[in-house]
Amino acid sequence: MLTHRRWESLDGAELGWLHAKHHFVVSADGNPTHAALGPLIVWNDDEIAVGSGFPMHGHRDMEIITYVRQGLLGHRDTLGSEGTIPAGDVQVMSAGRGIRHAEFNRGDVPLKLYQIWLLPREAGGEPAWGTKPFPKGDRSGRFVVLASGFADDEGALPVRADARVLGAMLKAGESVRHELGAARRAYLVVASGRIEVNGEPVGPLDGVAIAKVAAAQISALEDSELVMVDAG
Repeated sequence: MLTHRRWESLDGAELGWLHAKHHFVVSADGNPTHAALGPLIVWNDDEIAVGSGFPMHGHRDMEIITYVRQGLLGHRDTLGSEGTIPAGDVQVMSAGRGIRHAEFNRGDVPLKLYQIWLLPREAGGEPAWGTKPFPKGDRSGRFVVLASGFADDEGALPVRADARVLGAMLKAGESVRHELGAARRAYLVVASGRIEVNGEPVGPLDGVAIAKVAAAQISALEDSELVMVDAG
């Protein structure tokens, strides 16, 4: 079963410095059909103005993955971690029993990123932060695991959730197949380009929830950048 969440159907927020779209409902008055998918509860498409960002604030018991699409993300937290994350890199933060952090646009163009929140397997634990580059060339024609809660996914950033975050770059005419099975679910977003998923056309910035199918057959109608969470 495929459930197409088109860009125009997504809830959003306009704060002047922040333009956000929400693939999953985040408030009581949001789109009730855009419910969580297993441990995947938030997928926000954020655009942050130059010189702006989220001030220091707290989280606990959440796995937060940030996929930078454009610009330069600045990070600072109460662990003493500080980093600058360019487009193409991925950041993970395990909030554990509690962490405070700030995220801001450190570049000279609008910062575009995905914020993906996963529920952890267990509450508590020591908070942690990490980041890693994932060159787009390494993802050419295939999905690469960017962050994972499974030890056998070597090279991926670790998270404490039963899920994987994957990325792929497909050229027009290329296809990739992602095995699922009846018990697993996934959510796929087209960061750029146009694709078909099991014959369903999916446009730029759209999302599609995938469940109760053996596999997702993904074909690029034009050069496309894809991000997917396999939510177990």
